[in-house]
Amino acid sequence: MAIRTRFTEMFGVEHPIAQGGMQWVGRAELVAAVANAGALGFITALTQPTPEDLAKEIARTKEMTDKPFGVNLTILPAITPPPYAEYRAAIIESGVKIVETAGYKPQEHVDHFKAHGIKVIHKCTAVRHALSAERMGVDAISIDGFECAGHPGEDDIPGLILIPAAADKVKIPMLASGGFGDARGLVAALALGADGINMGTRFCATKEAPIHENFKQQMVANDERATDLIFRTLHNTARVAKNAISQQVVAIERAGGAKFEDVRELVTGARGREALQGSGDTDAGIWSAGMIQGLIHDIPSCHELIDRIVSEAEDLIRGRLNGMLVSGAARVAAE
Repeated sequence: MAIRTRFTEMFGVEHPIAQGGMQWVGRAELVAAVANAGALGFITALTQPTPEDLAKEIARTKEMTDKPFGVNLTILPAITPPPYAEYRAAIIESGVKIVETAGYKPQEHVDHFKAHGIKVIHKCTAVRHALSAERMGVDAISIDGFECAGHPGEDDIPGLILIPAAADKVKIPMLASGGFGDARGLVAALALGADGINMGTRFCATKEAPIHENFKQQMVANDERATDLIFRTLHNTARVAKNAISQQVVAIERAGGAKFEDVRELVTGARGREALQGSGDTDAGIWSAGMIQGLIHDIPSCHELIDRIVSEAEDLIRGRLNGMLVSGAARVAAE
């Protein structure tokens, strides 16, 4: 059997699971492995240094899979923004048919992609932002709870509330993001009104994830408390793995009056990337990880992970949950 939802039907995938965009991690080898396992993977556009490099990475992914996959394009305020129009052109010209957008005011990007027949999933952290994206014309929403890695927003609403709150108002298909990594999470997300789950941290701890083995082993060793919230005082909260650097950043912010310049050298992306893909020193820089670390106990292949989640989810639905239902006659007899 299989689990069919509006998400699987709209995006032509076998399973209601997505691997969202992840800086430095969403590359061809991981995305193709996710796609070949029947889920939806996303190349992270801005991991590639130029639009030309993104086109090459899309081509490399197509050499590894003939299944659907997409590209993530995250839009963030910057003094010198990336050449977004050129990245969009690379995506369109490469024939990609699914895009995950995230971040600041995606309207022009959504309009451009939609004009070329590309389906758009917008990732957001609040119901009001989901409704705004729906009005913009996106095809689906990924709603990101407070448990997530990366940027959880400033409302601090956990998934148990955020997902059904969004499901009550959003009419288009919706993925649940933040704190998902096993069958129990998938079944819970479906029960809360989502059409599937979007996993990031869990896919980092797989054989195909293009990061140093030390980071994967650290995620297995960590528990659910092993994250820090940084940039809280700068109103740009990020959830990262707790390590020596994140603790320094937290201490600087707690001292009061901190500006970004006070932590810039600690949180530079180049520092984190070199550790993730080079030295393997898990204390050398900032790296994103969610609370789901507490439920990560192994490093499977993407195929093994996805098969396990779907199989155990089906067993949960047919077995444990179905077994809790009592017919009217049986209930009377029991009384």
